[in-house]
Amino acid sequence: MVDHTTARGSGEAPDAEIAVIGGSGFYSFIEDPQEFRLTTPYGEPSDAVAVGRVGGRMVAFLPRHGRGHEHPPHRINYRANMWALRSLGVRQVLAPCAVGSLRPEHGPGTLVVPDGLVDRTSGRAQTYFDTGAVHVPFADPYCPVGRGIVVKTATESWGEIVDGGAMVVVEGPRFSTRTESQWYARQGWSLVNMTGHPEAVLARELALCYTPVALVTDFDAGIDAESAVSQAEVFRVFSANIERLRGFLREVVRALPTERNCLCAHAHDGIELPFPLPGRH
Repeated sequence: MVDHTTARGSGEAPDAEIAVIGGSGFYSFIEDPQEFRLTTPYGEPSDAVAVGRVGGRMVAFLPRHGRGHEHPPHRINYRANMWALRSLGVRQVLAPCAVGSLRPEHGPGTLVVPDGLVDRTSGRAQTYFDTGAVHVPFADPYCPVGRGIVVKTATESWGEIVDGGAMVVVEGPRFSTRTESQWYARQGWSLVNMTGHPEAVLARELALCYTPVALVTDFDAGIDAESAVSQAEVFRVFSANIERLRGFLREVVRALPTERNCLCAHAHDGIELPFPLPGRH
C-alpha cells in the first residue's frame, strides 16, 4: 500500500512528535495551533488536525468525535485518525477519555490509568492488515513508559490516582444495561468506555506508543440500585475537569521521552509488513 496521506492547510503540516486525541475542549491545549485537513487511504479523520507547541514539544491534537461531536463512537474513522497522526511524524499518543466506573471506590473525578483492555465492540474495522500474516503482540495494550510517566505525574499533581485496572470497551452509542454492568463488574473489570478499541490496537499496529488517561465521569448502571448514567452527567463532569486535565497533560507532554525503546516501538520485530507505514522519520 502506498501512503497517499495528503494535507490541506497553511502549507505543509509540520512534524509532530506527540499527539493528543480527545474532546473539542482540548483545542486551547496547543500554543498557536495551525489546522490541517488530511486525507488518508482510509478516508478522512474525524476533523482537522491542529499542530503547535506544548511545553517546547511539537504536538498534534485531533478531536476524536469531531469538533461538534458529530461522530458517535461506533462511527469514528479510527483507522484514518491513527494513520493521519503517524503520517505527521507522531510516535507517542495520549488519549484522554471519559469512562464509567464499575467500582464503588472509583467515583466521579477519579483519574485512572488502566493497564488492561477488554473488547466488547462489534463490526468496527480494527486492523490495517487484511492481507498477509501480521500478528502484532497486544498482551499489554498500553505503552509501559507512557503509563509510568502518567502515573508519576498524576501522583505528584492530580491527587487521587488509580494505577491499573481493566477497561471494557462497549459498542455504544447506548449505555450499558444494569445487568450488563453488573456482569462486567463481576469479571473484575474497573471501567467501561466506548472509544478505547480499536484505537489502542491500531496504534500498536502502527508501532505507536498509546497511553489512555481515563477520567471517571459517573458510576455505571450496575454499581447500586440508584446509579444510572446519563449523557448530561457525563458531559457535566468532564467539562468541570477539562481545565485541570489540560494542565496535567501539559506536564505529561514535557516528561515524555524524546527517544523510544519500549515494546510499542518494537511491535514489528520479526514481522514482514505487507506495505510500508506512513511517517517522516
